[in-house]
Amino acid sequence: MFSKKAQIRQIVQVPLKNGVGTFYTFKKLIDKKEHLAIGFGDWERQDAPLVRVHSECLTGDVFASGKCDCGEQVQEAISKMQIEGGILLYLRQEGRGIGLYNKLDAYALQMDGHDTYESNRLLGFPDDLRNYAVVGQMLNALNKNKIKLLTNNPDKAHQLKALGIDVTETISTGVFLKAANKGYLQTKTLKTGHRINLEGLLSC
Repeated sequence: MFSKKAQIRQIVQVPLKNGVGTFYTFKKLIDKKEHLAIGFGDWERQDAPLVRVHSECLTGDVFASGKCDCGEQVQEAISKMQIEGGILLYLRQEGRGIGLYNKLDAYALQMDGHDTYESNRLLGFPDDLRNYAVVGQMLNALNKNKIKLLTNNPDKAHQLKALGIDVTETISTGVFLKAANKGYLQTKTLKTGHRINLEGLLSC
């Protein structure tokens, strides 16, 4: 399936807030970044475990930024997987692939009225630089080719299917509306087809 196979380099159990996560690191990933897989529960015995492919968001995941819903999404995924089992693939692709400093530059442009995609273009980047080929490598190393995908992003499912991964079901995340992220959620829904229920957003 992949021209270059990744290998698991280390497995470590880490105590977390409400349980234990098994952290996997890898070698021979095609982009040479330090991506992580975190396994919960009995995912290894499941034919199609729940999988969340989550791109790193320092501002949201660590500092609980009000500008996005990333931190809430990753915590929702962990909570579900601690009950149901599953795999969180945490990708080092900050700012949809443009990096932390450029993401903050984009935030500055958004303060002038540009949306998240317009800001990327003004900085000379496409709407989304993320590539999910590394996900295929990681799942292959974990011996999982059939998954249930936790996402609102149809492009994510499309890319994984194109890599030969059997996405048996796509499950939407919750809607995490905050005062500062209403426009961001609307833009993702209207411009890139994210499956977010806009009815509640438009009435706020």
